[in-house]
Amino acid sequence: MAGTVKEVGPNRFRETFGRYFEDFETGHIYEHRPGKTVTEYDNHMFTLMTMNTHPMHFDAEFAKASEFKRNLVVSPYTLALLIGMSVTDCSQKAIANLGMDEVKFTAPVFAGDTLYGESEVLGKRESKSRPGQGIVTIVTRGYNQDGTMVCTFKRNMLIPARGHAVEDKVGNY
Repeated sequence: MAGTVKEVGPNRFRETFGRYFEDFETGHIYEHRPGKTVTEYDNHMFTLMTMNTHPMHFDAEFAKASEFKRNLVVSPYTLALLIGMSVTDCSQKAIANLGMDEVKFTAPVFAGDTLYGESEVLGKRESKSRPGQGIVTIVTRGYNQDGTMVCTFKRNMLIPARGHAVEDKVGNY
C-alpha cells in the first residue's frame, strides 16, 4: 500500500510509496492528500514557462473584462497538479504512463482555490508481453475547496508486480 514502511535492518525502517500491481483492486478509491492551494505565482509561472500567451491567465486587466472578472488558472497546470497528487498512491512504482483519455475541465480554477484529488481503480490486467508487470486503469477527479469537480481524466499505467519494481532492485530504496 502507499506510504508503507519496510524494515531494512535491525531497528531501521524506510518509508516507501506507491503500489505494486497486486495492491490495486477495481473499485478502490484513493484520496490524495495534502491538497494544494493554487497561487497566482503558480499560474503565472506555469503559463509563461509553457509559452501560453493567452492573457486570461496572466493579465488581470484583460481578465476583468471577461465573464470571470479575474485570471483563470491555466488548465494544463490543473491537470499536472492532479497527476502529481496521485503519484504517491498510484504511480510511484510505475514503469510508464501509457496514456490519458477523456480529460475534462468541468469548472474554472482561480488563484486561491485549494485542490484535492482522488483516483478510482477502473480495472487491471496482467501484461501479455511483459511478465511481472500489469496495466492499471484509473480515473482521477479533482475538486476545489467547495467540493466542485474541476477536472477528471482516465490514465493507464504500467505497474510492476511485487519484486519487479526498480526499487526492489536498487539497494538504497
